[in-house]
Amino acid sequence: MESTFKDYFSTKSDAYANYRPKYPPTLAKELAALCHTRESALDCGCGSGQFSVLLADHFQQVIATDASAQQIENAAPHPKLVYKVAPAEKAPLPDHSVDLISVAQAAHWLDLEKFYAEAKRVLKPNGVIALISYQNAVLEDKECNRMFDDFYGKTLDSYWPPERRIVESGYKDLPFPFEEMTFPEMVINEPWNFHQLYGYITTWSAFKAFEKAGGSEEINAFKENLSRAWKDVERTQNII
Repeated sequence: MESTFKDYFSTKSDAYANYRPKYPPTLAKELAALCHTRESALDCGCGSGQFSVLLADHFQQVIATDASAQQIENAAPHPKLVYKVAPAEKAPLPDHSVDLISVAQAAHWLDLEKFYAEAKRVLKPNGVIALISYQNAVLEDKECNRMFDDFYGKTLDSYWPPERRIVESGYKDLPFPFEEMTFPEMVINEPWNFHQLYGYITTWSAFKAFEKAGGSEEINAFKENLSRAWKDVERTQNII
């Protein structure tokens, strides 16, 4: 059977582990509170385990899966975590065995029809499924933020995979064949210096595509101009 996995993140998977924004611990806590029991959770498209490790503080066991072996190799260890290389559409779990299924910043890459069918298979009765996304970063410094937005929305515009556009709407356009629940709004607030922000930018699928297409000169110019606008590259500014 031909694989439908679009692998944008195996390359530089160590950068993905180091530079992706950290989810607020309250997010995992609030999701766990919705579950009737907390025996087992499944984190699909886990990447390097940024959200998986937070779930492990609230469940007896967390199974974290990703179709990329390189991402799993760079995943953060935790005694309650079991990592497996597997697509979200084919979970290596028995029927009705998990209390929670989470997909953090990855649902737009999935074959949703197959994933939802698999979710219904492995979820316990009254189990919870959560599709999590975050919006593009906003920088505290207005000039840096303008340059950041221009690079994202103008320079890289034609290099974003079409699936990535779904994130910009906050997943509002995704079909969701489950009963929806109210949930408190969460905010990611990172005090990043220039190196951390630029490291995050290098993990973007569009950045990699642009670089591969010969955009290195323009990338280097953007990096130099942004670092100059930042002034002290070790200085942190709030990123929300």
